[in-house]
Amino acid sequence: MDFKLSEEQELIKSNVREFALKYIEPVAAEIDADSKQPVEIFEKLGELGMMGISYPAQYGGGGAEFLTTMLVTEELARSCATTAFLHSYSYGLVGHPILTFANEEQKQRWMPGLASGKLVGAFALTEPGAGTDVSSATTVAVKKGNEYILNGSKTFITNAILADVFVAFAYTDRSAGAKGMSAFLIPKGTPGLLLGQHFEKMGVRGSQTSEVVFKDCVVPADCLLGQEGQGFKIAMSALDVGRIGIAAMSTGIAQGCLDESVKYSKERVQFKKPIASQQAIQWFIANMAVDIDAARFLYMYAAWLKDQGRPYSVAASKAKLFCSECAARHSTKAVQIQGGYGFVKGSKAERFYRDVKLTEIGEGTSEAQRMIIAGSVLR
Repeated sequence: MDFKLSEEQELIKSNVREFALKYIEPVAAEIDADSKQPVEIFEKLGELGMMGISYPAQYGGGGAEFLTTMLVTEELARSCATTAFLHSYSYGLVGHPILTFANEEQKQRWMPGLASGKLVGAFALTEPGAGTDVSSATTVAVKKGNEYILNGSKTFITNAILADVFVAFAYTDRSAGAKGMSAFLIPKGTPGLLLGQHFEKMGVRGSQTSEVVFKDCVVPADCLLGQEGQGFKIAMSALDVGRIGIAAMSTGIAQGCLDESVKYSKERVQFKKPIASQQAIQWFIANMAVDIDAARFLYMYAAWLKDQGRPYSVAASKAKLFCSECAARHSTKAVQIQGGYGFVKGSKAERFYRDVKLTEIGEGTSEAQRMIIAGSVLR
């Protein structure tokens, strides 16, 4: 058993940390305050090869292991949850389903742009009445000749206003239940593809989240992703990968909280000595350090399983559940350590406190993860 990262992975971690300190830290608060998509940051990440580092070289990627992408996500999250979330989202919910289920023509059309960061994708699954219960979706796709006509609406769709391509899901056969759901790669500008309400969020505010409406949306048959009836399978596969991404992001947020807590507790003087000398603060920090190590091992193990071609669905759920709740737990402690200074707008601890809630909801709630884990144990 080897817990050691490769020299290349260690170098990438170090380089991304330097990148984050130089380019992300100075603008992270602005990204949050202005709900600003960090487009310039992703252009730079694309130039460095960090957007497609785990994609195959034949599609413009770096050919690295999936774990390497997750290491990048964690390092980005130490500085900005928005940047980390969008980085992992691009691979897990957009790139992965295309790599895994698309035909060669579709891969050639979309993968090089995703790998370079020049194209943006959106994952259109959630509906107003279908969140955790994905199979209760009502969007339908009726085939007419060489086209599908889609009707329905999606909600809470990340990147909708910016997306060049939508990985979208609709029923092609309602009578078949979940096996009647299909997936499509729908380019922006497709007739009948409309944007609805835009949402202002409490956290991860730089990511753009909107409704998507299909109103007699005409989609060519060659935009079908995989086979008819594979949609539910494709969605679950994407969510499994996305959950590892959320776990890595959560670990990065927790590490960022520890970074801030250590720094502040050494600088803040009360009763004529730094508060880091107080046992109560030391225990907060010790608990953070232990939980973060455990979280990191969980997400890295899930990523390793994927890289080895072994089943990783349950491991992904375990990682997401633990890492997200770890980050939530310790973001609270980070604010507590800073007291009033951690409670005011503009503090990094306050921003993380708001950002972290997404990790317990996105890509499947903590409750959904417990359902998956319990089902695997009780089977």
